[in-house]
Amino acid sequence: MSPTTARIIDANFNRAREAIRVIEDYARFVQDDPAGCEAAKRLRHALAAAYHRLPVDELLAARDTPNDVGTRISTLSEQSRTDDADVCVAACKRLPEALRTLEEYAKTFDPQVAAAIEAIRYRAYDLEQRVTLRAPRSARFAKVRLYVLITADLCKNDWHTTAADAIIGGAGCLQLREKNLDDGELLARARELAAICHQHEALFIVNDRPDIALLADADGVHLGQTDLSVADARRILGPQRLVGLSTHTPEQFRAALAAQPDYIAVGPMFQSTTKPQEHVPGPALLSLALRETEIPIVAVGGITPANLRTLANVGGKCVAVCSAIIGKDDVRSACAGLLGGPT
Repeated sequence: MSPTTARIIDANFNRAREAIRVIEDYARFVQDDPAGCEAAKRLRHALAAAYHRLPVDELLAARDTPNDVGTRISTLSEQSRTDDADVCVAACKRLPEALRTLEEYAKTFDPQVAAAIEAIRYRAYDLEQRVTLRAPRSARFAKVRLYVLITADLCKNDWHTTAADAIIGGAGCLQLREKNLDDGELLARARELAAICHQHEALFIVNDRPDIALLADADGVHLGQTDLSVADARRILGPQRLVGLSTHTPEQFRAALAAQPDYIAVGPMFQSTTKPQEHVPGPALLSLALRETEIPIVAVGGITPANLRTLANVGGKCVAVCSAIIGKDDVRSACAGLLGGPT
């Protein structure tokens, strides 16, 4: 590596690191989006790993800030930002520019480092998309404590009333889970439930079907292990909507992290009458998930007020339930019981 190339590499690593930190702080403090914050943090760590594959002492020795002509050149636009979002957008544009420079000059001395930087650059584009498009929904989901699955046949009362009462009772997100409806009926029901959720300012998720979620103007889709991939669901839904993914083992959970959904469901926590399972990983899987990511984690399966404390003891904040809410006469009180309020 020539001294001039070392200066270019050093300057652009610094520029890229600074840009990622600006984006990470925006996701953390402005958007309150743990998933966006984690995506930025992982990208920053990937960049650091690439940096340490280089002769760091050589880069530092080549640095010559006092004689760098670029430090004396600036434009009026660089000195002005209209708001926090403008600060983030500027960093999102600066980041891939710095990475592209690193990638091209790294080709002159280490093609493997160049390839690593290229992969980071593509992830930078995804990060920009997240913080500029999906973050409002992601931040809203991060605040959800009670996530209720709506299946009409399991509702003690009319499903429309049940859905509205669940939201009034404190549910921040409803999921339409209907496995046996024809597509036309499923879409009609999704549109009805979307209207109820949006009227009451709750998030609305469709189980399994990103096509139905898109047509119904849902906030997102929830996928199982045998459904479409997170990436394919995003191709259907576009970048703005949420994608959640169910996991049942540590291996599935870690694979989910690589797929980068907006939230991950883990379970079952306990044996469930709604969806009996041969394998029940229990609260241990919830504990593992909460230790390994800041992405919102949803505990699911067999959860009742009687066993809720077990989940809280390992740090669980969001639970998904079905019969424990919709199978009750008084849905609002049932919600209060799961949220820790008076019953």
